[in-house]
Amino acid sequence: QVQLVESGGGLVQPGGSLRLSCVASRSIFSVATMGWYRQAPGKQRELVAAITTGGSKNYLDSAKGRFTISRDNANNTVYLQMNSLRPDDTAVYYCLANAPWGWSPRDYWGQGTQVTVSS
Repeated sequence: QVQLVESGGGLVQPGGSLRLSCVASRSIFSVATMGWYRQAPGKQRELVAAITTGGSKNYLDSAKGRFTISRDNANNTVYLQMNSLRPDDTAVYYCLANAPWGWSPRDYWGQGTQVTVSS
């Protein structure tokens, strides 16, 4: 059974930092592109950052220069370091494992962690 467990959310002041962590089952982590999505109230879920098994990364434009995604293959963990946080970063953040062709299903989600940026 594939599991993704997120942690690290919370309340932070504008300009502050948080680091989100997502521990995944080894079976999926070794083959999946890992990503962080977020969903704010009344808005669609959007991709914040993703990292492939080879280490290639992509970011939401508004996250570039502020957020960094990384993966620790030894510990089956993906991180999202978030700096210079703004109120519009407030959302529930979800970890995604996107498995390659042949897996069914291909997408696995964590339970979400709340990030609130407010003074």
